[in-house]
Amino acid sequence: MKIFMLKSKIHRATVTDANLDYVGSITIDEKIMKEANILENEKVQVVNINNGERFETYVIKGPYGKGDICLNGAAARLAEPKDRIIIMSYCIVDEYNNVIE
Repeated sequence: MKIFMLKSKIHRATVTDANLDYVGSITIDEKIMKEANILENEKVQVVNINNGERFETYVIKGPYGKGDICLNGAAARLAEPKDRIIIMSYCIVDEYNNVIE
């Protein structure tokens, strides 16, 4: 049996920038990534608390300690600077809670 579990969560992060002229993704401060156990290029789900938008993208590492949370490309249309968002990543475990994927 495979169970999809929440692995990491950044709750109520503040969007610092939205860059439409970029290929795509979300840029997250490297310090925040380490604290949340999120890896560069990891797929994440983003929920915008302000407008209810929910989407998936991948993570780009931002400068360490700057506090950047920047939506890039098409995702930049789904949030504005100062919006509050939740960033979540998942893993797959077996019924004994062993990570299998």
